[in-house]
Amino acid sequence: MQAAQGGDTEAYVLLLKEITPRVRRIVRGQRRFLKIEDIEDLLQDILLSLHAVRATYDPRRPFMPWLMAITRHRLADAARRHIRRAAHELQVENLPVTFSDERSNIDSDGYRDPEALRQAIEDLSPAQRAAIEMLKLREMSLKEAAAARGTTIGALKVSVHRAIATLRKALIKEP
Repeated sequence: MQAAQGGDTEAYVLLLKEITPRVRRIVRGQRRFLKIEDIEDLLQDILLSLHAVRATYDPRRPFMPWLMAITRHRLADAARRHIRRAAHELQVENLPVTFSDERSNIDSDGYRDPEALRQAIEDLSPAQRAAIEMLKLREMSLKEAAAARGTTIGALKVSVHRAIATLRKALIKEP
C-alpha cells in the first residue's frame, strides 16, 4: 500500500489482487445469507471505499487492521441500508393486478367521452388548437411544430400549457 500511495500503479494492482479474495471471504463469512451478486456488490463497495480513502493510510501502521476497519464500516452501512429499505417495502407478489369490482378499475380523474374531447378541442383558440394537434395528436417535436407554425418553441409551449388547462376545465367536472 505504501508503494501504491507513492504512485506505483503496478503495486496498487497487485495489492487489489491480493486483498480481493480475502475481503470476499470475510464478507461471505459475515453475510452468509446474501446471494453471490450481493456479496460482489459489497466487495466492490469496500474496494471503492479503499480507493477513495487510500491517502489516509499511515504506512507506519499495519495495513490489514486499516482495511478491516473499512470493511466493517461498509458492512454496517450495507446492513443499515437493507433495514431501511425493508422497513418501507411491502411484498405483494400474490395480489391481483386489478380489483374484481370493475368500478374500482376506472380512472376517476379521466373522461370517457370522445365527443366532449372533440368539442373541447374545437372550442380552443386557433393557436392553442394547432399547438395541441401538432404536439399531442400528431406527436411532432417542439422544433418541428414551431417551424410549421412559424413561432418560437417557448410560445408553442405556452400555447400547449394554456390549451391543456382549458381542456381540463372543460372536461373534468368538479363534484
